[in-house]
Amino acid sequence: MLIDVIIPAFNEEKSIGRVIQHLPTEWVRNIIVANNGSTDSTKTVALEAGAIVVDQKLKGYGNACLKAIEFLKGQLIPPDVVVFLDGDFSDFPEQLSELILPITKESYDLVIGSRVLGKREKGALLPQQRFGNALACGLIKLFFGYTFTDLGPFRAIQYPKLLQLDMQDQNFGWTVEMQIKAAKQGLKCIEVPVDYRKRIGQSKVSGTIRGSIKAGYKILWTIFKYILK
Repeated sequence: MLIDVIIPAFNEEKSIGRVIQHLPTEWVRNIIVANNGSTDSTKTVALEAGAIVVDQKLKGYGNACLKAIEFLKGQLIPPDVVVFLDGDFSDFPEQLSELILPITKESYDLVIGSRVLGKREKGALLPQQRFGNALACGLIKLFFGYTFTDLGPFRAIQYPKLLQLDMQDQNFGWTVEMQIKAAKQGLKCIEVPVDYRKRIGQSKVSGTIRGSIKAGYKILWTIFKYILK
């Protein structure tokens, strides 16, 4: 099974090398860092750690992910599974195998790494993140009939199913769009517990009041957009 990893990254020079080094090499074919207009040495550090770097100057988490998917579409041999995780070292990359097993053993289409179900370092998941997750997941259950506990960034999906979802969101709505579309298309989904720690550096989203409000608004807007479709 061919597994490629996508890591969106913006100014993560202090953490991106550690993320790459902690990924289990026996499981992973390619590590693609989507450099989202970084002004520090993120790109250099990622290349030195052995990753493939694709540059996306258009800001936004979703834009970075879409650029990496565009790269995958150009590969002669496509991956079987794509794993997404953040570049801030808040996830535990060595837990990748735990996300892959439901796909290989039980033919799941999408596996979400749930920080809510896993062990969390104190202060790693901020109150606004916990509230936003609970609200979004409650709405997904109410309107789409799928039970999730988290919109966590650490996730694995079968590559053909990823293409089938036709992802569009360019920024904060990326994770919730994936889960809503998976529910609407009847994909076989499961959550597995993953551990979570404080990120290296300040979050560009939950680390500021403005970022939290923008992210929360976009997540809710995305949910209601698909409710009305």
